[in-house]
Amino acid sequence: MNTLSSFVIAAAITLIFLFSYMRSHRQREKKAAEALANGKLFSDGPRSQHPQIDTTRCIGCGSCTQVCPEGDVLGMVGGKAAILKGHKCIGHSLCYEACPVGAITMVMSSPGMNANMPYLTDEFETTIRNIFIVGELGGLALIKNAVNQGRQAIDTIDARISASGRTWGNDVFDVIIVGAGPAGICASLRAIEKKLNYLTLDQDEIGGTVAKYPRQKLVMTSPVEFPLYGKFSKTELSKENLIEFWTKVMKRADFKARTGEKVEEIQSEPDGTFRVITAKGSYLAAAVILALGKTGTPRKLGVKGEEHGKVMYRLIEADHYRNCNILVVGGGDSAVEAAMGLAFQPGNKVTLSYRQARFSRTKERNAHRIEECLRKKQLSVLFNSSPVEIKDKSVVLDVSGTTQEIANDYVWVFAGGTPPYDFLKKIGLGFGTKDISVEASREALQAAEEREELAASTAAGAPGNIIP
Repeated sequence: MNTLSSFVIAAAITLIFLFSYMRSHRQREKKAAEALANGKLFSDGPRSQHPQIDTTRCIGCGSCTQVCPEGDVLGMVGGKAAILKGHKCIGHSLCYEACPVGAITMVMSSPGMNANMPYLTDEFETTIRNIFIVGELGGLALIKNAVNQGRQAIDTIDARISASGRTWGNDVFDVIIVGAGPAGICASLRAIEKKLNYLTLDQDEIGGTVAKYPRQKLVMTSPVEFPLYGKFSKTELSKENLIEFWTKVMKRADFKARTGEKVEEIQSEPDGTFRVITAKGSYLAAAVILALGKTGTPRKLGVKGEEHGKVMYRLIEADHYRNCNILVVGGGDSAVEAAMGLAFQPGNKVTLSYRQARFSRTKERNAHRIEECLRKKQLSVLFNSSPVEIKDKSVVLDVSGTTQEIANDYVWVFAGGTPPYDFLKKIGLGFGTKDISVEASREALQAAEEREELAASTAAGAPGNIIP
């Protein structure tokens, strides 16, 4: 075969590929436009850091739509990128990195609009001096952000102590950390590293929201570094990876944490310290870090029999439940993942009750998995349904206006939670109208730089320090 023939064949293959790609691209855009017009892809918008698209700069390449690990958050509409399922976005910022013309900015709200949330300084300090908020309660929900903020808050407190000297007695902690999730754990480790007298309190268990995730749930997609331990060597980690690390931390003799102790009030003392009051006692501290998370108290259904001991609001280990009749209530990712996890256990008969006509708030991978489970009849779903009474051995549901009673041993309710904003207002923290778009953009840029750094170190054969 001569050179000319080879060139012609190569050109023909290239043209076929381009034609196929453009045809597929147009079909996806058409489907997205039709779904958008019919209201099938609209949501009530992103709930945390999310992309904002400058359509005047967007060239319609579709790169951003291909990289999102959460599925169809973005799509092509009218030749431009658009947010289709914003509620799925949790701020990975990969779309920001993929855009070749800089048309995407990671924001918390539209430019010129402000988020109604606790006012924080650049040091994550609230309107009360020496009370700090870190983690998702401050707005940016990624674990990496929570870890970095926990470290920075401790650094600020340590610098102030060093500058002024300790003027309080041994009965006063340098800092009390409220919450033992990623932000609280990182703050605790940094406090150990800085040799601060600290105490960490949590109403539940070590791990915070992460500990409540179903098995193998992906919880991090960006490098993160913990004080005293170093950097995770992988950018994609499961709940189990992090819980393994939490367990290692808990075994430290200098990790001072008390679980099952909910903070009920924080009072300012005349000498400038704070009295942190729990159901089990009170503690004095020169500074307080609130790493509470947004979930807060689980939202209840308010139906007869809900106080029954078989009703739960989080699933720790699905494999503890076998040969049971189970009802899962909810339509978000937590409910769907819990239902599937329970359905995979031997002998379980799982019913998922959702008040809407279809799932609209699940990630793409979960939507595919639940469809497969339904096809294989591994579980059943009752749409347009809600429990009306929970009995000892059954549950009564309203299904499209008709009463239906099903056998039941356990009920899991995933109806979200009540954020602790009332608590924050009770202790006197101010809520401000602060435009934090610039802050979110800075976080996205930092994430991109850290990923590049990790890729370079991995290529050079430099392992991480925590997980092989």
